[in-house]
Amino acid sequence: MAGERVLITGSGAVCGSGTSPDAIISAVRAGRSAIGTIRQWDTSGWPVTIAAEMPDFNPRALVEDRKLHKFIRRTDMFGIYAGSQAVDAAGFSAYRDSLDATTAAQFSDRSGVYVGSGGGAYNTQYEYFPLMSEAHGDMGAFGRDLASVVNPMWLLRTLPNNVLCHVGIKYNLKGANACITNHSCGGTLAVIEAAEALREGEADRAVAVGHDALIEPQMVLYYHQCGLLAQDTIRPFDARRSGSVFGEGAGALTLETEGSAKERNAKVIGEVLGGGYAAEALGLLAIRDDGDGLERAIRQALAGAGLAPADIGMIVTHGNGTPQSDASEAAAIRNVFGGDAPPATAFKWSIGHLIAGAGIVETVLALGCLRQGVVPGVATLEEPDPVCEGVRVTKAEQQPRSDTAIILCRGFAGTNAALIVRSV
Repeated sequence: MAGERVLITGSGAVCGSGTSPDAIISAVRAGRSAIGTIRQWDTSGWPVTIAAEMPDFNPRALVEDRKLHKFIRRTDMFGIYAGSQAVDAAGFSAYRDSLDATTAAQFSDRSGVYVGSGGGAYNTQYEYFPLMSEAHGDMGAFGRDLASVVNPMWLLRTLPNNVLCHVGIKYNLKGANACITNHSCGGTLAVIEAAEALREGEADRAVAVGHDALIEPQMVLYYHQCGLLAQDTIRPFDARRSGSVFGEGAGALTLETEGSAKERNAKVIGEVLGGGYAAEALGLLAIRDDGDGLERAIRQALAGAGLAPADIGMIVTHGNGTPQSDASEAAAIRNVFGGDAPPATAFKWSIGHLIAGAGIVETVLALGCLRQGVVPGVATLEEPDPVCEGVRVTKAEQQPRSDTAIILCRGFAGTNAALIVRSV
């Protein structure tokens, strides 16, 4: 990747395992999982009854403005919270307040927002259901009563760019921006696109956010019918693995050009070194057994960072616990790293699969783990599967072999992304 260095000056994360990066890492290192019985609806008789929900969900604790709650969804609250954590940690507002009016306006104009958003959950449509039943197919009756039954704020609540919008408004970030919906790769792509924007001179700083909250009846049912959900827990790379489990939450990073960070005398916690993404173009759920798409994404990231495989200190695997995904991910890692792969870990067994928020939350956690000098163990690993040979994941903690990590992310339609960061 040509251009100015892109530094990381703030981070934020929230999920079922904690409301800050340090709290989530502490849960992971202690072997605690947020996966438990779903509490958002009665799952009696359901084929899947578990998820990694945020305990004691409190909208006011995430977004203080109660008026805003009428316009946003649960997933948006997670995204706004994580984005706010990262921007506050970076100190954007305090620095801008110290500037004269003209310079402060320029600061806002050169500050961007990039968000990886989920494609939306079915529960956005649920308030239509009672009226649909009552109308018995009479669209005239349905139309006459619609305005009195469905919340007039329905459209605003369902916008995929709500987090981009409200984080930008809250912090007066008026520069380059994009909202990316790309299933599980959305949050990772938000970081990659933000970093590229900074390198290309489109902005001097940006906040990248990824968020999702898919724990709702239809989504759970449909993923189960596709054979993707486990009955008890996530066991990445284990011979007993049987599927994934939904989580919910968000992650965020504030990125700055080296010049911007130096000008502000900002505290730097990391650096974005390179990113890559590739698709396999096979179908919605199909993936190649040889890990071709993920391998190409990894090689792109390494080339962009100017690094060799031996330079990577740890791998944060996608590790979603589905049989084919884990096996093909292992194939990609073997193809790139051979027999010299760095220590690896996975986080979804603890935090659940956050879909669009997964990759960026795991990047935030990777940076924290590098600072602590640890590659966390996977508490649910008991019987490593021979078909996943080459992935150096263990139940016990390991040490990274350098200050860099590569974070792997995969989504529907054969999409793959890889992001390389360095901890400072």
